[in-house]
Amino acid sequence: MVDRRTLLVSLAALPLLAAGPAKAAELVTYTDAAFKAALQSGKPVLVAIHAVWCPTCKAQAPILDSLLTGRFSDMTAFRVDFDSQADIVRQFGAQMQSTLIVFHNGAEAGRSVGDTNPASIEALLAKAG
Repeated sequence: MVDRRTLLVSLAALPLLAAGPAKAAELVTYTDAAFKAALQSGKPVLVAIHAVWCPTCKAQAPILDSLLTGRFSDMTAFRVDFDSQADIVRQFGAQMQSTLIVFHNGAEAGRSVGDTNPASIEALLAKAG
């Protein structure tokens, strides 16, 4: 039989368990200065063209979070808002949201559009070194 105190403590912990782990990887909002500095650092770089209303972008988010906190934790990752940063979207030659672009040694190494397959997203990130 569970006593009242154990029951209350268990119930109090439920919201914490339901919330899940804190989001560990955050894509940094793109700025020209930060992007140029990241390229010059020699580290691998990801630019994710994202829209909050995009279901494909929402599907990519947990995949990117997992990869960026794991195997690619040394990668600098930027998020470009498709709607509010249209000039940057054009600068990268992206035609639509859910575009992922990786850079290796300061040059574009690969890109994908609309991909939600974890294995192929991982392969794309691997092109950045």
